[in-house]
Amino acid sequence: MRITTDLELKDTPGQLVLALQPISDFDGNIVSVVHHRDKKTPRGMIPVQVAFEIDRDKVNDLIDKLKKNGIIVARVGEERLRESGVVMLIGHIVHSDIRDTIDQIDATGYAEVVDLAMSMPGINQRSSARLMINATGKKEMESAVDLLRDIACEKDLLLIEPI
Repeated sequence: MRITTDLELKDTPGQLVLALQPISDFDGNIVSVVHHRDKKTPRGMIPVQVAFEIDRDKVNDLIDKLKKNGIIVARVGEERLRESGVVMLIGHIVHSDIRDTIDQIDATGYAEVVDLAMSMPGINQRSSARLMINATGKKEMESAVDLLRDIACEKDLLLIEPI
């Protein structure tokens, strides 16, 4: 299973190794590491996000080992939505109820809108929106875009497909 974690590390040499070595020790495979060296958490620690694959039955032992190493485990979660895509909508987005559009994607159970950025130049002018959609897989992402295509047609919006 794929796991994502938010960790907090002390700002001292060797802390990243203390966080990553146990994953290897429990036969985990690291997928990505995002080390925010220039940021601090409210506790004054360095935030690090790690995604890895590991057997489900080893997760609790891994978390215990990380805590024994002095690593703060702020969040642990199974990564369910693995596929990501970005689309653009152009038209009278707010007037056509962007919330309904998002709700229809989220209601699928296999895809959800995880980010939205809008530009609205004037009250009677067309607006644009960039939507990031995450889905459980490639086929599900294609289905979500198909659904969004139907919604855009129904609401007279221009859809620019995954960019």
